[in-house]
Amino acid sequence: MAYSDFTFKDLKVKFGIDNKVSSLFSNISPLKMSASLKEDLHLASTLPIRSKKAKSELIIMPILIELMKRNEQFFTIYSGDTLTADKANGLSGECDFILAKNTGSFDINTPLITIVEAKKNNVEIGIPQCAAQMLGVRLYNADYGNNLAQIYGCVTTADDWIFLKLEGDTLFVDNQKYYLGQIEELLGVFQVIIDFYKKRLRD
Repeated sequence: MAYSDFTFKDLKVKFGIDNKVSSLFSNISPLKMSASLKEDLHLASTLPIRSKKAKSELIIMPILIELMKRNEQFFTIYSGDTLTADKANGLSGECDFILAKNTGSFDINTPLITIVEAKKNNVEIGIPQCAAQMLGVRLYNADYGNNLAQIYGCVTTADDWIFLKLEGDTLFVDNQKYYLGQIEELLGVFQVIIDFYKKRLRD
């Protein structure tokens, strides 16, 4: 079993994780995108982007790099890396993107946010997978003495984005989707999450 095999039932039966639709963010302050991101996204809009790989390279990665630069490289980006937290229980496998606190180390150190690229262009399909990765992130961090009360995740088709929060035994699924056409609000949501971790991981 791997992250991508998980269902909501697996999360409940194996780990006692319930799920709940909730409003996760309010009064988001939109962030004006840089000229370079605007140019990257405009170029992407002129290309025949059909594959998951193309969306990763031309839409998702430029957005994540924009956030990394805005936050003075507080975090770093891992793409396609394997995160093994509890292999015996299936919490292991490749992650599309992991945003981790930047410690300058080669391996993943203090993962914070996991991002799943949805299959079949449907964000809802990717939610259990993302939830399993978030649980993996929590266990992985705990093994290194980083007990974070909240872990965030995101599922995206590159056009649609939905955010998740794992707190205690509950997975909260945001009741609002964000869209690429709302890029400045999307950046604002990510910034709220990053600021949450900045306050707790200053060193």
